[in-house]
Amino acid sequence: MTGLRWGILATGGIAGAFASDLRTAGLDLVAVGSRSQESADAFAARFDIARAHPSYEALVADPDVDIIYVSTPHPMHHENARLALEAGKHVLVEKPFTLNHAEAEDLQRLAAERGLLVMEAMWTRYLPHMVRIREIIAAGTLGEIRAVTADHTQLLPSDPAHRLNALELGGGALLDLGIYPISFVWDILGAPTDIRAVGRLIETGADAEVATVMTHAGGAISTTLSSSRAAGANAATVVGTAARIDIDRVWYVPTTFRVVLPDGTVIEEYESEVEGRGMQYQAHAAERLVRDGVLEGDLLPIAESVAIMGTLDEIRSQIGVRYPGEEADRG
Repeated sequence: MTGLRWGILATGGIAGAFASDLRTAGLDLVAVGSRSQESADAFAARFDIARAHPSYEALVADPDVDIIYVSTPHPMHHENARLALEAGKHVLVEKPFTLNHAEAEDLQRLAAERGLLVMEAMWTRYLPHMVRIREIIAAGTLGEIRAVTADHTQLLPSDPAHRLNALELGGGALLDLGIYPISFVWDILGAPTDIRAVGRLIETGADAEVATVMTHAGGAISTTLSSSRAAGANAATVVGTAARIDIDRVWYVPTTFRVVLPDGTVIEEYESEVEGRGMQYQAHAAERLVRDGVLEGDLLPIAESVAIMGTLDEIRSQIGVRYPGEEADRG
């Protein structure tokens, strides 16, 4: 099998970034679907896409599309990914994977039943600097990992009606921003064995700030902070008994890092050289998995994406955030 033929579902800002990186990487972007012909046509013209569909249903029915990138806001991820899977398409779903654990489990089950790939677009995991960090850890350079810290804070619109602040639109700092550091500590330390979370809610009931302290295997500790009302350093650190890794601002995009010994000696400096935003690496990974007939990713298995949604559910439960339509007894 040669490269997959990509279709993009929705035409927002993140879809544009993904389309640009697909073009940069020379991948085969053949179709786009929107809720209006006008929007689809404009996006297709911007990125030189052959077919512009006036609905998501028309996009997933396109016989010349192999894989769909779902780029809608996360309350729609489950519905849109399900639509694509039921049409027989592989799916790359923008992060966070879904709104909650139950929706994530449903997509995992459906993809397995249909023999299709469904994958969360946590693009940071596939970036070259993150690949190198995992290599350093695997080599034992850091010794035993004892702590991971990671923040994602931005000064974003405070309008209560804005998507980021409206519960009915999946608003809140945790799912929009906190998914990055939560997924990162999962990547480095694995599943948490204990979760403690605090947060500040705004008048809409959405979270503006969330901090977590989690315990992992062997007693390692992670701390994360997400905020939509203030912009911080957005750096991350992995601390081991023999050395640490300091990842520079902004840690979750292509960036630099240093490996530092306890006495302050820098033993490695990493310089990032990535063309574009870096979203093409996850697309390459998805194509490789499909080509090899593997329906479970290695850098981010779907089972892990589902479990991470469970962690996010628990954090939301502790800080008191519940989205419309969720079961009252969700714990």
